[in-house]
Amino acid sequence: MPVAGMHMRTPTNRMVMRDMIMAAIIITIMVITMTTATIITTTSIATMTTTAIPMLMTTNKPLRPQRRAHVEADASGTAVPAPGAGSMSESEVASLYRLMTWLSPSFPVGAFSYSSGIEWAVEAGDIGDAASLQGWLGSMLADGPGFCDAVFLVHTHRAASAGDDAMLAEIAELASAFVPSRERQLETSAQGRAFIEIARAAWNCACLDRLIASCSGAVYPVAVGLVSAAHAIPLEPTVHAFLHAVTSNWISAGARLVPLGQTDSQRVLAQLEPVVAATARRALAASLDDLGSATFRADLAGMRHETQYTRLFRS
Repeated sequence: MPVAGMHMRTPTNRMVMRDMIMAAIIITIMVITMTTATIITTTSIATMTTTAIPMLMTTNKPLRPQRRAHVEADASGTAVPAPGAGSMSESEVASLYRLMTWLSPSFPVGAFSYSSGIEWAVEAGDIGDAASLQGWLGSMLADGPGFCDAVFLVHTHRAASAGDDAMLAEIAELASAFVPSRERQLETSAQGRAFIEIARAAWNCACLDRLIASCSGAVYPVAVGLVSAAHAIPLEPTVHAFLHAVTSNWISAGARLVPLGQTDSQRVLAQLEPVVAATARRALAASLDDLGSATFRADLAGMRHETQYTRLFRS
């Protein structure tokens, strides 16, 4: 029975009829929507099939598979190349590390205290700006001590790698006799002695002592060739690194003497890059019979530097 005080409305036939109509409309809309979706999906599948079948039936050459970079993640989650996927071997990493160390300006062979006669050339007016310094050094590289020292390095490396102690001693003696002045003799012999002593103290190896004993008093290029061969460092990068180090030291001396700014010094080094590369290639293909120098003015500069009234450098 109804609760007292409440009035309940009895649904009429009109209200029931309205609810039935609304329900029928909703059902009809749902059916139409589902039918449309089915038609669209069927049409898309048919289109994809129609497109794919001709592609599968063509006779074109298959596309090259894309190379995927093989990477792994380190402890921090950073992607790094997986071993063997184009990465350097342990021996290559060690060779690069030692070359960068031995031929760095910070390696204590005293290279900063020598100018190879550049100080006299500045005093005489032969070098007065970046352009004249570049021309002077280009000649020293291609036709003077740069090429000759690179040839001595190449043949020292090959003799040491082959274990030819007799040839090694002969090359060391010839390289020492080839120095044109007392100042240059002081420069190259002092740097060679320091290079061997420091390399042996920090990176000694089994055959280094025997190689050193076979050519006492090695000049700088012979010392570099001997030590790099003892550590099985490839010859070609050693020659390029050596010439880059020598050129950089010459530019450093010129920059302090002219003087030049840091930007001009780097411009000179950049412009001498093809000369360094060409000199290295020539040295790698040269025999000891190809040795020769034609930089007479640079040789005279080294000789006259001995009696220069005031000077900053030892050569």
